[in-house]
Amino acid sequence: MAKKVKDPGFGYGSYKNAKSVIDEKGNSNVIHINRKFSFDDLYAFFIEISWIQFFLFAILLYTVVNILFAFVYVAIGIEEITPSTGVFWRDFLNGFFFSAQTLTTVGYGGIAPQGLIANIIAAFEAMIGLLSFSFLTGLLYGRFSKPRAAIKFSENFITRDFKEGKALMFRLMNNRKTVMIEPEITVMLSITKKEKNSDFKRNFYQLKLERDKIMYLPTTWTIVHEITEESPLYPFAKKGFSQLDAELYILLNYHEESFSQRVYQIHSYPFDRVIEDAQFVPSHGFNKEGYTIVDHDRLNQTKEL
Repeated sequence: MAKKVKDPGFGYGSYKNAKSVIDEKGNSNVIHINRKFSFDDLYAFFIEISWIQFFLFAILLYTVVNILFAFVYVAIGIEEITPSTGVFWRDFLNGFFFSAQTLTTVGYGGIAPQGLIANIIAAFEAMIGLLSFSFLTGLLYGRFSKPRAAIKFSENFITRDFKEGKALMFRLMNNRKTVMIEPEITVMLSITKKEKNSDFKRNFYQLKLERDKIMYLPTTWTIVHEITEESPLYPFAKKGFSQLDAELYILLNYHEESFSQRVYQIHSYPFDRVIEDAQFVPSHGFNKEGYTIVDHDRLNQTKEL
């Protein structure tokens, strides 16, 4: 008989057509409300946002700061840094470009502060520039150096005849050329059932795998859960799994050579991703010289038994 495990952190309560707590990229799909934002969260926020968002923020911040200081230079008198043109927008542009030179500490020499007030403001702006670029440099380093797994999971998982019964299978591979050292995997099954009071409740099971740890992985790894009488999926084996309100939650960790430390990746499969009575097409083979070839495009390919 299948043995239930305690709530791994998802909560026993559920809802009709409840969304997965993990999205397709392995990130949290949980919506937080009434969460107080802390200044300490800024670093984590800028590390996690996309590269496009990061550079858009950097450009926006750089532009806004220069605009603000351009207004300051115009307000104190543009004559403090360069002769006035008599036209506001031209004086504003001169202030903007002088601000950009000061903020980046480039200092071309074409425009220079003349009065005491202008020198004080320019000195203050130069300090802001040094601090800002130090902050952005640290963020860039943090984004590049952050340890990340690069695992590709098959788009679907399958069920097929296996030994004297059936088995559930899915595949994974490293998206990098490095070898995964001591990969270890844990698979949790969540089955949602409707209670007598019409509420929905999750039940959790840790699936027993054919192998949950190997020495190293240079190609692909097919994860196999044999559906025996002890499996929580055994009662559904004859009816089929596609209509089952369930989800697989997967945690994989291994030693990544690129970062010289262990990295982790999360993935999930809702049961509408199951392909029954199928098998995976081999995704690696050999070339004429005898070298092993791994075809990443064939990771998701299946065929009917």
